[in-house]
Amino acid sequence: MTGLFVTFEGPEGSGKTTQLKALAPWLIAQGYDVLSTREPGGTPVGERIRVLLHDCVHTEMTAETEILLYSAARAQHVAEVIRPALKAGTLILCDRFYDSTYAYQGYGRGLPMEALRRITAFATLGLIPDLTICLDLPPEIGLQRRQSSGEALNRLDRETVAFHRRVREGYLTLIDAEPTRWRLVDATASIETVQTELRHIITRALSA
Repeated sequence: MTGLFVTFEGPEGSGKTTQLKALAPWLIAQGYDVLSTREPGGTPVGERIRVLLHDCVHTEMTAETEILLYSAARAQHVAEVIRPALKAGTLILCDRFYDSTYAYQGYGRGLPMEALRRITAFATLGLIPDLTICLDLPPEIGLQRRQSSGEALNRLDRETVAFHRRVREGYLTLIDAEPTRWRLVDATASIETVQTELRHIITRALSA
């Protein structure tokens, strides 16, 4: 039996982490073998790279360094966690995957998409999510949520609003280019409304 690989994307403050924390136990209660993971992270190596990437002290980090670090964490994640779990028939819920690279480092930073796709293909060995859900909202609302959450802002949170607008537009462009893989969810709705919609989307995907 092959598992299902579902990734969750969206701008900062879209509520991905909150929604995943509610979605995973609900799916487990329905009898599914569920693995929740995240990027960057998901492995000891990846979590150490995550700290480096998010540390606000590293203001000198270049866009090229950033993409290579994200991709290094992703390569470890795919090899150590994702592919074995899929082989075991697990339902994987992943908070960000390579579409974040395209949105943030491609559209946000302006790195060439052709290069990003080559690096990504190398890091993932061509692995593509079965389903990608984008929790969408205007960057101004998302950043306000992040600031009012009480959590420390990371290096990417502190980027300009213009940067985050480019990221959001990047996501919408990616969705237009590959509509069968993506589902767009309005993240300005209440937590309960978004969670209900996510459950419907996942349920339909599992029964397809």
